[in-house]
Amino acid sequence: MIEIKNVRKSFGDKVVLQDVSAVMETGKTNLIIGTSGSGKTVLMKTVIGLLPVDAGSVLYEGRDIVTMSEKELKELRKHIGMLFQGGALFDSKTVEANVMFPLDMFTHDSHDEKLRRVNEVLDRVNLKDTNKKFPAELSGGMRKRVALARAIVQNPKYLFCDEPNSGLDPQTSLVIDKLIKEITLEYNITTVINTHDMNTVMESGDHIVYMYQGNKQWEGTNKEIIFSKDEKLNSFIFASDFLAKAKEMSMIEAREQERIKSLPKS
Repeated sequence: MIEIKNVRKSFGDKVVLQDVSAVMETGKTNLIIGTSGSGKTVLMKTVIGLLPVDAGSVLYEGRDIVTMSEKELKELRKHIGMLFQGGALFDSKTVEANVMFPLDMFTHDSHDEKLRRVNEVLDRVNLKDTNKKFPAELSGGMRKRVALARAIVQNPKYLFCDEPNSGLDPQTSLVIDKLIKEITLEYNITTVINTHDMNTVMESGDHIVYMYQGNKQWEGTNKEIIFSKDEKLNSFIFASDFLAKAKEMSMIEAREQERIKSLPKS
């Protein structure tokens, strides 16, 4: 679990985060959503420790990253996996070498031990027998799965995903969403996803934090978001006529189910 307590962050005179508090729950996909400039990317970077906070705390299982020493931060980062927006694979390295890279950096395991683990995670993301291929030989979805394999190769306790569906078609996006959710549950990871993809929100949003102009505007689940009365959230989530009608139909269906439940039993 990660607890964010009254985090503030400014760049010069521009306030980007204003007393933001939230809890990122273990074993769930925790989403940070919002428009460009809402503060969601800065929030994720402060949680990871890539940006220092001006005030507040970020607690990993009760330990504040803000006051950690460099040695403690280095130890914590061994337990953090990161799926970057573009994948950030090394073009000159094979799939196997890309996935093995964190193990080379942070472990003293033998090559055989590292290779066994690489093969395990490649198999888990359905990329068995791709070891010797290069990123240029793979589709966008396959490259994203290689990046995910690399992010989980060290059995992280915490997984951060920055726009995991960026550049992917809708069908492939659903595959990536499903895979991240499955891995989160299987390994009981605290997963934090920065996204504006509405499919991800509705399919994977176990816990959602909606950012607006540096503030936490709304917090809840993908089930609760359908019935939210927050105007700013609704204008963001249901911007299109199609999604607005889908929300309306969902509410009508829910009301009808409640009406049926309230009928006297014969």
